[in-house]
Amino acid sequence: MLSKEQNEALTEVGAGKPMGELLRRYWHPIAISADVEKIGTIKKVKILDEALVLYRDKSNNLGLVADRCAHRGVSLEYAIPDECGLRCQYHGWLYDQTGQCVEQPNEPEDSTFKKRIKISGYEVKELGGLVFAYMGPAPAPELPNWDLFVQDNVIRTIGYAEIPCNWVQIMENSLDPTHLEWLHGHYFEHVFEQQGRPQNEWPITKRHLKIGFDEFEYGIIKRRVLEGQTEENEDWAVGHPIVFPNYLRVGDSGAHSFQIRVPIDDTHTLHFWYTCFVPAEGIKIPENYPISSYECPIYDENGKFVTDYIDGQDMMAWITQGPVADRSVERLGTSDKGIIMYRQMLKRELKKMQNGEDPKCTIRDPQQNQNIELPQEEDKFSEGGLLSGVAVHWNTRYAPNLIEIIDICKGEPVSSK
Repeated sequence: MLSKEQNEALTEVGAGKPMGELLRRYWHPIAISADVEKIGTIKKVKILDEALVLYRDKSNNLGLVADRCAHRGVSLEYAIPDECGLRCQYHGWLYDQTGQCVEQPNEPEDSTFKKRIKISGYEVKELGGLVFAYMGPAPAPELPNWDLFVQDNVIRTIGYAEIPCNWVQIMENSLDPTHLEWLHGHYFEHVFEQQGRPQNEWPITKRHLKIGFDEFEYGIIKRRVLEGQTEENEDWAVGHPIVFPNYLRVGDSGAHSFQIRVPIDDTHTLHFWYTCFVPAEGIKIPENYPISSYECPIYDENGKFVTDYIDGQDMMAWITQGPVADRSVERLGTSDKGIIMYRQMLKRELKKMQNGEDPKCTIRDPQQNQNIELPQEEDKFSEGGLLSGVAVHWNTRYAPNLIEIIDICKGEPVSSK
């Protein structure tokens, strides 16, 4: 268990808070590129407890600045995109991409007042269909070219949801292998039973014989051995990574995914499910194939959790721990060693940052950042193609184009299902 003060140190993400300052040393996705594709678009966002507006100006450049004009505090969500920045709709004050005020139309022409006016402004870049922001001290590190963001010949989809809980309890779920056999195994069978579906549809209700965790350059490798497996199986021999501080990598031979957890504030998290579908050998995906997006549902029409798909089950488990999990009353067991390892890593990297060092996964060398390949098992749970098969098909009522994507990747005629 953790004390109240220790828990706050890990979970509070505002500026000036220890974890908030650590997270500001990283690039975070804040939007899907398609949402701000049109010139003149303004999108209100809140990241790391800061209210901001993301915009595309008339020169087709993206900017990210504070939501409030420094003059009278009006929201810039309704501002006027200019040739090189954003102009407040109230009195015309113009801010450039750094947040510096560069024009004040009703002030004297020789006034230097504008030079003393600045709101927050942050670097933004696009990569792989996402818009990323860096909110930390200069100089910014490299925006990591993780393999899924730059991989050729794949079809990409992006799921998203705003989760009403703290980001750490979402990440800790990723360091908890044994919930697979219960939340996504036995519980799934229970859901099938309640729905009158055959219970033999789900192949992953297998007992964990062994779990393991190893630190590597970019985070932690999670490993497992299930009943019927040996350490020669890829689930153990290769495993899959948790990329520090807030990515999970999952997948199989047909689809590789990132789950990315971006803190909105202490009690809300912007979650992305970023998936690359890999075509069968000989199938060529057009370079301009559109990136589709979909919202992952949390609640049904009655306000109950939607728990008949894996991501919905996870969200139910994250959210029902409370807006911020109270770790002062938890009772961790031997199966929670991955969670303990992750917390120790967070504390260690906090100390490094406080000592003026770059924390883990900070990339400065452009040569290192060409295409960062991450380890990934292909034969998931020894079921081969599980996540691109039954699990993905089970999600198709939330993302209907997934069946079509799978058919394209297999080189089959587009399904009418």
